[in-house]
Order: sequence, then structure tokens, then C-alpha cells
Amino acid sequence: MPVLAKLLCAAIAAYALSPIDLIPDFIPVLGLLDEAILLPLGILLAVRLVPPALMAAFRAQAERQVARPVSRVAAAFIIALWLAGAALLLVLLWPGPAEG
Repeated sequence: MPVLAKLLCAAIAAYALSPIDLIPDFIPVLGLLDEAILLPLGILLAVRLVPPALMAAFRAQAERQVARPVSRVAAAFIIALWLAGAALLLVLLWPGPAEG
């Protein structure tokens, strides 16, 4: 992948995640409008900097990953783990009966 495209992607991610904005968010409309305009334009530019043959290879790889088998058992196990963790936190943090 071209170095310029990598640098542009890093700059886009840094700008999107940075608490420092070109136009502060507390300014009505303009504060959020800069992200709504600059980020998509930056992503479009980054995509255009990637050579078409390389982009086709990336898209083919993404299609292969989408076509991978999905394990519903593993998904259910992970969800059960999250629910058990949430229940444990609830039990540990729930105030007990008032002593007095």
C-alpha cells in the first residue's frame, strides 16, 4: 500500500479520535459539520490513493472473510460470559439490607 495512503489514513483516524478539532464542537452546526465534511472527503481521497489492483485484492479478501463460517455456539458462549459478568457485578455492587 502506498505510504501516502497509509499516512492519510493515520491522519484521518487521529483527527476523528482527537479531542482537538479544527472547529470546536460547541459552536452550533459548524462544530459537527467539519467532521461530517472533512472525514468523508479524507476517506475518499485515501481510497483513491490505493492502486486499483490492490483495492481489488483487498475487496476480494473482504469477500472471502464475509463468507467464512459463523459459529453460533461461540457467539452464545461469549454472550453468556458477558451476562454472567454483568450478573456478578450486579450481585457485588447491589446494596445489601440496611443494618442498624
